[in-house]
Amino acid sequence: MHNPTNVFPSGTNRELTATAPQALRGSFRRTFFPLMISRIAAGFPSPADDYVEKQIDLNTHLIQHKEATFILRVSGWSMRDVGIFDGDEIIVDRAITPSDGKIVVAAINGELTVKRLRRVGESVHLLAENPDFPVIVLKEGEELCIWGVVTRVLHSV
Repeated sequence: MHNPTNVFPSGTNRELTATAPQALRGSFRRTFFPLMISRIAAGFPSPADDYVEKQIDLNTHLIQHKEATFILRVSGWSMRDVGIFDGDEIIVDRAITPSDGKIVVAAINGELTVKRLRRVGESVHLLAENPDFPVIVLKEGEELCIWGVVTRVLHSV
């Protein structure tokens, strides 16, 4: 299990692998997948329609602002309780205005992390979604830059 005492506040928190975040624009070709007209039951099986209604473009489906959207790979378990796991990729939109309660990518003194943004009175808190990790409360003199808002999580099943 991950030991949170080694993560905060030593400055070694590297929640995101920021090795060349790939812009979704230009580097991916348009890929279309069949979109079935019927919904699929997650409980009891239902008869499926045997035809395709149209095709779905994942770029259009997953991305609102293509020029401001990036994919980052997550490292660590601090956001596991909202379904963001070690090794997942997150889609981050830099054009969305960060607001209270949003999950954001933040740079704290130059170190990237993914956390839930909370405004408590006049202070800013970054909350992990795992009780093993402490709340990050910005202290005077610390630099915070909200890099973008997380819009999607991609992980294998």
